[in-house]
Amino acid sequence: MDISFRLNGELVSLTDVDPTRSVLDFLREDKGLTGTKEGCNEGDCGACSALVGDAGGVRAQNTCLMMLGHLDGRALVTVEGLAAPDGTPHPVQQALVDHHGSQCGFCTPGFAVTLAAGHLSSDHDIKTLLGGNLCRCTGYAPILRAAEAAATETSPPHLKDALEAPRPDASKEAGPACPGAVDALATLYADHPEATLIGGATEVALDVNKALKDLPFPIFLGQVREFDKIEITEDKITFGAGASIETLRRIMAGHHPGFAEMLTRFGSAQVRAAGTIGGNVANGSPIAETPPPLIALGAELHLRHRDARRNLPLEQYYVAYGQQDRRDGEFIEAVSIPRQKDRLRSYKIARRFDQDICTVLGAFNIHVNVGKVLSARIAFGGMAGVVKRAEAVERALIGRPWTRETVAAALDAFETDFAPISDLRAGADYRREVARNLLLRYWHEDQGTPVAVMGVTP
Repeated sequence: MDISFRLNGELVSLTDVDPTRSVLDFLREDKGLTGTKEGCNEGDCGACSALVGDAGGVRAQNTCLMMLGHLDGRALVTVEGLAAPDGTPHPVQQALVDHHGSQCGFCTPGFAVTLAAGHLSSDHDIKTLLGGNLCRCTGYAPILRAAEAAATETSPPHLKDALEAPRPDASKEAGPACPGAVDALATLYADHPEATLIGGATEVALDVNKALKDLPFPIFLGQVREFDKIEITEDKITFGAGASIETLRRIMAGHHPGFAEMLTRFGSAQVRAAGTIGGNVANGSPIAETPPPLIALGAELHLRHRDARRNLPLEQYYVAYGQQDRRDGEFIEAVSIPRQKDRLRSYKIARRFDQDICTVLGAFNIHVNVGKVLSARIAFGGMAGVVKRAEAVERALIGRPWTRETVAAALDAFETDFAPISDLRAGADYRREVARNLLLRYWHEDQGTPVAVMGVTP
């Protein structure tokens, strides 16, 4: 694959390279840019963060989860590119020095890059922004003080220039590894159903980095123009399959804030910037975080195989563990949800607040009219081999008074809906009890009782 991108302001052209090679390895081994550190190599610690710029804006991403194929047509700035050409440090770099935000220094480049991304976008929610950067020795207080001190400083103009993606080469045709339109993707994937579709690579990169798997026919989806399309009409919201989790979070904030709030715990800012809604839905994980609330909202998948398209309720897509209703060469083109009054709450239970996969995730969308339950859609992750609706619980609620007594009577129906397993994260009995308690939590929140994990004190 031939790749062209900007690196710290300079155009880089690579010919016939392995598109699945880690950007982190390329930076350190080929370019000698060793300020970008290798820590966990799985997107958890943030030490390898770099700035990415393209038509979608600027954000920090983990280079250990990026492949060279992701860079085509984009701009990349590492920690070495934060300072001005005359050596003047970026405001966040100077603030980290002034406020003693570095000790051993290993994690500091990643913190500087992530803070620079927030600085560029005027994102002052520092704790959420830094949820994907781990410091083992300094402690976060001086880092937070540095972030606050730098927030009012002007972003240096050289950085904005360096993050401008190169102009596309009109003579360059999209290659088989990186199709430029959904029609080309449909033909290519139908002809090569053994191919691996790569969106943000937040999961498939681990197959390469950790399991050392080869991907003989990778297809990168970042250039598929239609995949970024988002359409909001009077009755529906449709997301192209390539829309990032961060894009989903920001849009949901204006329609279903409980969904958006849960998504602040989806990986980290770096992971949310890379991961896609299509990828999170398509992989069929029973603990994926977007399918439960999407199912609760009545989401529909728009699938395509060559020129044939079909629509499928998301809940029907998951057949069994590791098995989805998707034929060879068929892919998710878009995901849509009906516009509706916001009654959705999505609760994630995990061992850590940040940067952890869920043990149980419950999503509740219960509509009440004149004191009675008019409709109910409840979906859970972590309770079965697939993300699954709690249909018996729904039946126990619909048509009955929306009271504590009705909710209590419906709790036994969880035994009908789910037979969870015990594993390293939790036991089956714990999962059942958590699921019951989350329904109670929804009812209490609906009555006005504060239930936010970070907002309730003894």
